[in-house]
Amino acid sequence: MRHAALLLAAAALAWCAFAHAQSGAPAAGSTTVAPMPARGAASLDARRDIVLAVADPLTPPATHAGSSLLGYVPASHYGGAGMRAARTLAALGRQYGWRELEGWPIKSLDIYCIVLEPARGTDRAILLRQLAADGRVQLAEPLRSFSVYSHPDAASHRYNDPYVDLERGFIDTDAARAHAYSNGRGVDVAVVDTGVDTTHPDLRGQIRGVYNEVDQNAAGFERDHHGTEVAGIIAAVANNHVGIVGMAPEATLSIYKACWYPAGPEAGARCNSFTLAKALAAVLETQDARVVNLSLGGPADPLLARLLQELLKQNRIVVAAMPPDGNLEGFPDSTPGVIVVRTSGPSTAPPGILSAPGRDVLTTQPDGGYDFSSGSSMAAAHVSGIAALLISLAPGLDGRAIHDLLQRSSKVVDGTLEVNAGAAVAALRNPELSRHD
Repeated sequence: MRHAALLLAAAALAWCAFAHAQSGAPAAGSTTVAPMPARGAASLDARRDIVLAVADPLTPPATHAGSSLLGYVPASHYGGAGMRAARTLAALGRQYGWRELEGWPIKSLDIYCIVLEPARGTDRAILLRQLAADGRVQLAEPLRSFSVYSHPDAASHRYNDPYVDLERGFIDTDAARAHAYSNGRGVDVAVVDTGVDTTHPDLRGQIRGVYNEVDQNAAGFERDHHGTEVAGIIAAVANNHVGIVGMAPEATLSIYKACWYPAGPEAGARCNSFTLAKALAAVLETQDARVVNLSLGGPADPLLARLLQELLKQNRIVVAAMPPDGNLEGFPDSTPGVIVVRTSGPSTAPPGILSAPGRDVLTTQPDGGYDFSSGSSMAAAHVSGIAALLISLAPGLDGRAIHDLLQRSSKVVDGTLEVNAGAAVAALRNPELSRHD
């Protein structure tokens, strides 16, 4: 009883400190630091900044690692951190003299993370070695940069959608045949990407939730191309007399904006370990999404790898795009259990890698438009849609089962093996069916 009372008292004390910080007053025994407005992820510098994590076992229950379209706005210097994490960060900050730029809790890992800018004149590599040797630090790594995989220059039926006959990926994968048995109903797909045009006529009603982990720019969220393209391939509405048909037209989408378009002509979308960690932590905090689409990638990252492992432990199906250079040693493709997808083509796929349509794919664009796009990002979106079809039929499927089923049921298209939605659904309904012809 005495132990339980002490635990309750400690939890209450941590919650009071959090509530006190929300009101703008300093908590007793804490270090007072002036409130700091959120800067937005685009202002962080992967060449300079560091991601650091400390233990946070008593994160207050009301905080959330993600954010709404209003963006993540810390109420104080360590907003959302438990008392232990706040004290540890304050002591570390005094010792090393950094400037904190952003901070957020990751409840699923019992840690609190910050992005910090080293003090002027400090060598980042030296500081990282010092932090790695500091027993109070759980993780310290460079802020890394990631990118989406697309090429912006790539330029008798029961559907009434006018452009369905132009959907090469939809046709080549026999998606219409799969829809005779499954449309993805009841499955939510988390799209971790740029923002999405949620008002697009082919996406309206498909979006279950939106979370902006980059900034507070709601208008910019709606104008983002890459996420809109991926979302349309996965779940564009069927039979609405408009546009195209998604691979899983009755699935829902949860959009986590972790990537943005930097200023400059023809600039591709970028992400960093800060925004991606916030997005993945937010996905972990909800049980809604069974499929997680990651049409992006970059260098290996320990924190992001841990978050992916937690998602896989929860039986989430994580689908990733293969990097254009074929290097499978980075994030997210190097994590065991992640389904990696390349664009179908004449070359032989590496062992275990699935191939899907990714060239000249017609899909949704901002402002209610449509256009063709190419890249392994689009190939991954096809596989995420097929995964939603399969889970709708058999909710207990795990990532390994889906990967093996898709590989076993792939068919030859234009001389290369390619995933096939119709064959995969048929094989799931009748396991005795032989492999592709």
